[in-house]
Amino acid sequence: MILPIVAYGDPVLRKVTDPIEADYPELNTLIQNMWETMYGANGVGLAAPQVGLPIRLFLIDTSPFAEDEDFSPEEQDQLEGFKRVFINAEVVEETGDKWAFNEGCLSIPEIREEVARKDTITLSYVDENFKAHTETFSGLLARVIQHEYDHIEGVLFTDHLSSLKRRLLKGRLINISKGNIDVDYKMKFPALKKAR
Repeated sequence: MILPIVAYGDPVLRKVTDPIEADYPELNTLIQNMWETMYGANGVGLAAPQVGLPIRLFLIDTSPFAEDEDFSPEEQDQLEGFKRVFINAEVVEETGDKWAFNEGCLSIPEIREEVARKDTITLSYVDENFKAHTETFSGLLARVIQHEYDHIEGVLFTDHLSSLKRRLLKGRLINISKGNIDVDYKMKFPALKKAR
């Protein structure tokens, strides 16, 4: 089932989320619904706060990036078929030089900006079977993970922009929160009572 994606301005996007246990109600159904929602909106990542749930869960499928010729064949191979569920993720370490990349967000449609992030991230998490992992990711994989990890920490990609850039975007962000935007996927706007 496709869920409405929560738009910029909803308080759930600003919450530091809570860890969950293996007996979280209907977890498998939620994960399947999140995949369906993400694919329906042509996203490569989706975090639980974006569907209104303040829990430490996000998922990523970077396959669409694998066809981008801006990346080396090695990077394309790394991105192809990378499909993963991250539960109760915690950053162990971020290292490497910062590099800029044009980011967008399903909760902030029609706004894309250059965001600088460190090249490498080590993350501890459990998968959908609650098997524990500690892994290191680099390049674009690290960036997508950092973007989604920010969501479970109540941080949006716009928070990484300069104060001047945020001021310039303020009117557009307010319009998004009011639903004054055309999107081709279901969204829930904080200033409106129902999803559309």
